[in-house]
Amino acid sequence: MKPKVLVAMSGGVDSSVAAVVLKEAGFEVIGASMHLTSCHRPTDRSCCSALDRLDAKRVCETIGVPYVSLDYRERFKRDVIEPFIRDYAQGRTPIPCVQCNSELKFSALFDEMEKLGATSVATGHYARVDHDAEGRYRLLRGHDRVKDQSYYLYALTQKELSRLKLPIGDLEKRDVRELARRFGLVTAEKPDSQEICFVTNGDYVSFLEESAADRLPHGGHFVDRDGKVLGRHEGIYAYTIGQRRGLGMTFGKPMYVLEIRPATNEVVLGSDDDLLADTMTVEKVSWMHPAFADTCGEGMEVQIRAQHRAASARVVVETARKVRVTFAEPQRAIAPGQVAAFYRGEEMLGGGVIQ
Repeated sequence: MKPKVLVAMSGGVDSSVAAVVLKEAGFEVIGASMHLTSCHRPTDRSCCSALDRLDAKRVCETIGVPYVSLDYRERFKRDVIEPFIRDYAQGRTPIPCVQCNSELKFSALFDEMEKLGATSVATGHYARVDHDAEGRYRLLRGHDRVKDQSYYLYALTQKELSRLKLPIGDLEKRDVRELARRFGLVTAEKPDSQEICFVTNGDYVSFLEESAADRLPHGGHFVDRDGKVLGRHEGIYAYTIGQRRGLGMTFGKPMYVLEIRPATNEVVLGSDDDLLADTMTVEKVSWMHPAFADTCGEGMEVQIRAQHRAASARVVVETARKVRVTFAEPQRAIAPGQVAAFYRGEEMLGGGVIQ
């Protein structure tokens, strides 16, 4: 009997090829899309619409595997959209894709896996899973370092890693596209999704104002680091650490968002050099293996944004789920609400939320 695997399919080329690779390797594949929102975007770069689910279904038909659509709209609203709104209202900069992975997608997919009689879940992430001589499962960066997505998977556990397949982690993006063309997949030339799936055209401010205007703090002051008032802003939710454009006024010189203070409804501005910092606190820390908490320290690399190049740092455990990070060199625009992911070489050790 062939081992059965549930493949999470977004309707994009990466998850489509993940399904193909597994089928060609002899697995019994079931394609599954998660119906998360009811959006109908005027863009070809979405990853949540009915058209995306249709593309996933067509891919399954092309390669001859069954397809299921899973309705998780209510849970997605509760576990991803609502925290997104709350974080911005509190002056933080969340990453909903990470929140979705840690709070919804993987737990839901493993539940569905068991219901369907499968033994593993697969995704189209550019990352790799293997295990060492002691049987400990490891999450490694994707072979294509430009597309590497291990950062988004920092909260996975040993149990989840043991049942997870990442079949395109050893491939370059160009190879994925070529495989999609070879198998005649409708997604072969489909652009990559580069937006938050529930935010139209990347305009998160409009989304917040349309979805939760009564819960957002409106109006306040721009101030400098000494507290001098520089002008008025429209609401702390409209700004992110490091932002320069779109401040709504000019100051005679380039000014950047340094800090957001929800208690006083202030946005602190300063120079680009003022954005540099060499320490941060990270909470809600999750380790890929419990032993990593005892072995962290010097010689680690910490990544503070999806597109940030991980920097050398010292990580000191303060409590079970809190660490202090000191970078070897100051980093620019460390933003509360973003994820800090911890690496040693290619291996992901864990991560948490920047405070």
